[in-house]
Amino acid sequence: MGKLTYSDAGVDREKRKEAKKFLNLLESTHIFSKYGDILKTPFNNLYPINNNKYQVKTCDGIGTKVLLAQLAGKHDTIGIDGIAMVVNDCIRCGAKPIALTDVIDIKKSNPELLGEIEKGLRKGCFESKCPLVGGETADVPELMSTEYHINCDCVGEVEKKNIITGRNIIPDNLIIGLKSSGIHSNGISLARRVLFKEWGGKFDAYEQPDNFDRELIYEVLEPTRIYVKSFLKLMSSVDVLGAVHITGDAYLKFKRLMKYSKKIGFEFNNFKPQPIFNLIKEAGNVEKKEMFKTFNMGWGFAVIVDKNQADNTIDILEKQKIESEVIGKITNDSKVLVKNYSKIIL
Repeated sequence: MGKLTYSDAGVDREKRKEAKKFLNLLESTHIFSKYGDILKTPFNNLYPINNNKYQVKTCDGIGTKVLLAQLAGKHDTIGIDGIAMVVNDCIRCGAKPIALTDVIDIKKSNPELLGEIEKGLRKGCFESKCPLVGGETADVPELMSTEYHINCDCVGEVEKKNIITGRNIIPDNLIIGLKSSGIHSNGISLARRVLFKEWGGKFDAYEQPDNFDRELIYEVLEPTRIYVKSFLKLMSSVDVLGAVHITGDAYLKFKRLMKYSKKIGFEFNNFKPQPIFNLIKEAGNVEKKEMFKTFNMGWGFAVIVDKNQADNTIDILEKQKIESEVIGKITNDSKVLVKNYSKIIL
């Protein structure tokens, strides 16, 4: 097998980037913001609801992870992923999630299946302390190649003074990584292609590789960690200068922060990826650089703080039962460098 990339698995970053340029045309609609100008941050656009408060709206889906739930016949955790993706995106700008909605497109409404899906959605709401206030279930058999798909939306709220703009990041600030629960919900197309025989990979779904304490299918189905409670607790005590939900495009995401601060770069030097990541790399002959462009590599979320606040940040997160460590620093070189892996430049 040659060296596999995300593009080989059907996700072409360059074409997606080119296609997204057309979405810039939608910025012309910002003139309809009722109470003032839209505020742009590295990852979110916030709209004012009065002179002091802003709201943000995030949306996302569970992607092809539903294929793994379908393969395992296990649907009681996939809803957690749907909630996690949008609430973790919401908090990046400092906002507190205040309301969720969901859309479930399904081949045919099945009370037992929907009941299992709802278990995960409910658990995700409790973990993020955010109510699910509405939604839609649509039977659309002609559109579906899978049994169902889930999209979620989240509305968050933040006072103007607490918005994380990313504009105050400077060299020598430190990057704190918050441990992931595993692969989360990103890079699944590549992981499936590499790992599971159903898509041309090397392993049976219920095979248990060396150094794993459970079957492979359950390892990859492990739900995305929700960071809301721990992050909001951190914000109440520490000046968070930047926050990144390490999802699609993984460590490429940090480049977005370069547009909002003075000349800065990112140097990473501490990774402790779970065994699943090395298995993907070895089984698919995936280059190290591609791994860091696709997967969270053990850190699902990151915050940037002043170096004098690093120890306090880690202590607060530890009390919230979130394992965290310093994983890198801000430099004055405009690039993303993974230093302890043969100096990979992303």
